[in-house]
Amino acid sequence: VQVMYNLYATSVVTSVAYDAARKVAGARLQGGTIAEAESDARRALGRYADRVSFDWAATTADVVVLRVRARNPSVMLPALAGPVAFGDIDRTVRVRVERLR
Repeated sequence: VQVMYNLYATSVVTSVAYDAARKVAGARLQGGTIAEAESDARRALGRYADRVSFDWAATTADVVVLRVRARNPSVMLPALAGPVAFGDIDRTVRVRVERLR
């Protein structure tokens, strides 16, 4: 159960991060903001968003870079938990900003 939960959470967090970075990259032409994209991402994650941090620090004029980090809860008994595979999610998504010519 723990591995399945962690794999699912990793997949969802990665997908939401990509969507947020894509929105920011596309919004450069439409005037959208990082705050709006992050707000949408947190809304998509629901209560799990409290576990996720968003870092947009590496974003430039040509590339949107979003690093997301999250810590998955353990569903195992405390005596058996120990270090759990996939317990930490750390993903970096890069999306190129396209310009109309």
